[in-house]
Amino acid sequence: MAIAHVRPATPDDAPAVTAVQREVWTTAYAAFLPPGLTEGFDDEAVAAAWARAADGLLVATEGDAVAGFALAGPAPEEDLADAVGALPDDAGSVGLVATLLVSPRWGRRGHGGRLLVTAAGALHGSGATRGITWVPERDRASRAFYARAGWEPDGTVRTLDAGGRPLREVRLGGPLDLEFAVRPTAEDLGLPLL
Repeated sequence: MAIAHVRPATPDDAPAVTAVQREVWTTAYAAFLPPGLTEGFDDEAVAAAWARAADGLLVATEGDAVAGFALAGPAPEEDLADAVGALPDDAGSVGLVATLLVSPRWGRRGHGGRLLVTAAGALHGSGATRGITWVPERDRASRAFYARAGWEPDGTVRTLDAGGRPLREVRLGGPLDLEFAVRPTAEDLGLPLL
């Protein structure tokens, strides 16, 4: 079994991160995104953007392969505001997991949990007291994943324009002390299920 871990991304990881994004968008997110959205997916432009965004970008690896990635940092006001634009009292100490994607072929191996635990730890280490993220409202798998970490919907929704098709997202929030909240299962570790 190859060794799996999470590390900070480097600009050299940008093509692999781009490949994971494309794969997730065309498979796991196919039901949420408009069919033509990935037709205009410019791998070079997306890879260049990921190379510039290396600060806060983490990659999950298994052996030499990039299995997934997460981008986390301070939560911008537009991600924190409620429906009328009001900010919470703790706005300055909220972290955002802007994205967390794992290639479907590497799914169910603990990469998502390791990414979330590492991102949450980095946010906590930079002074954040809680975290938020946005997920498609219909994405039951992601919502269940975050729920296992204690991240629940806070009642805020937004609608994005996804290539001319509305995409409703719900905001989830939760604790950053995830050391014991997200543990790999026997299946994640490649152990036989009892």
